[in-house]
Amino acid sequence: MISCSTNNNNAQENTVLIEKYIKSVENLDYKTMESMLDENYIGHGPSVGNSIGKAQTLKNWKNNIETLYESIHYSKSRNIAVAVDSGKNKGEWVSNWAELKNVYKKDKKEVVIWANTMYKIDHGKIIKSFTFYNEADVLEQLGYIFINPNNL
Repeated sequence: MISCSTNNNNAQENTVLIEKYIKSVENLDYKTMESMLDENYIGHGPSVGNSIGKAQTLKNWKNNIETLYESIHYSKSRNIAVAVDSGKNKGEWVSNWAELKNVYKKDKKEVVIWANTMYKIDHGKIIKSFTFYNEADVLEQLGYIFINPNNL
């Protein structure tokens, strides 16, 4: 059993950190992202089994910024800071809910993503994150068609 509360002593500072991180994503600025991630950062999601450390996260962002995304815009973005009082994920967290609009470089296609990312923060750095969004929805917006192999 775990519990959480909004009694987060660093709530304002943590929320400002996440707002700056989101702004670095919108600015396609992976170098600023790097400064906000702890050396032992681990990111989880959006799929089960997707977990990467800081170096791979930055490598992925660099590649995505240079080759994939024309722009990323967070709209309807909201944050809440909470403290998890016990358990494996005890600590200070900021959860961000947002509607994102991503535009791709190659074909200028746009997708809208409803996403939730929870960031664990310690000593002014992001040390862990969990990201959730519907990957299938994004692929369908890009024109992919899903076929059940049992129907072939």
